Amino acid sequence: MPARSVRPGSTVTGRSMTTVLGDAVAVPDPGRLVHLQFRRFAGCPVCHLHLRSVVRRHAEIEAAGVREVVVFHSPAEELRRHTADLPFAVVADPGKKLYAEFGVESAPRALLSPRAWGPVVRAVLSGGREVLRGRERLPATSQPGGRLGLPADFLIAPDGRVLAAKYGEHVYDQWPVDELLHLASSHRPAV
Repeated sequence: MPARSVRPGSTVTGRSMTTVLGDAVAVPDPGRLVHLQFRRFAGCPVCHLHLRSVVRRHAEIEAAGVREVVVFHSPAEELRRHTADLPFAVVADPGKKLYAEFGVESAPRALLSPRAWGPVVRAVLSGGREVLRGRERLPATSQPGGRLGLPADFLIAPDGRVLAAKYGEHVYDQWPVDELLHLASSHRPAV
């Protein structure tokens, strides 16, 4: 297991990231909480299953004062083909520098855990329908960053403090939207 260097109470150094659409996104965001998500590769069916739930509830997430920033370990040009219509910031990290900095790992248990099998089947069936309808694309056959990535979620305060962190134990082990909204409400500053 790599050292999980980012825990609640840690401080994230401020930075500007460039999204796959060329926009700058600040992490931390001085005006709101940031939900920094680490996903796998462009076109990952399981990642898209989760991200569709985030898209459906994006207005609620924003109303809770949370900015979504999603990182994939694919090149920007590949990611644009899969994520251009997402209503939040998507960042390419093909060299996995952010993954290393945040202690996000890859492991065979990503797909081998029995807890992942149901979501994998749902994702493949759902994604397959969307590909047939022309709404999604198949992932590239070669994934330079690998296919065994594990998800991770971080809730970061405007001052850079990590308020909550989750390192996934399998491919579909991330915060559901309800948990994210609960975490955001418990860390909302008093007005």
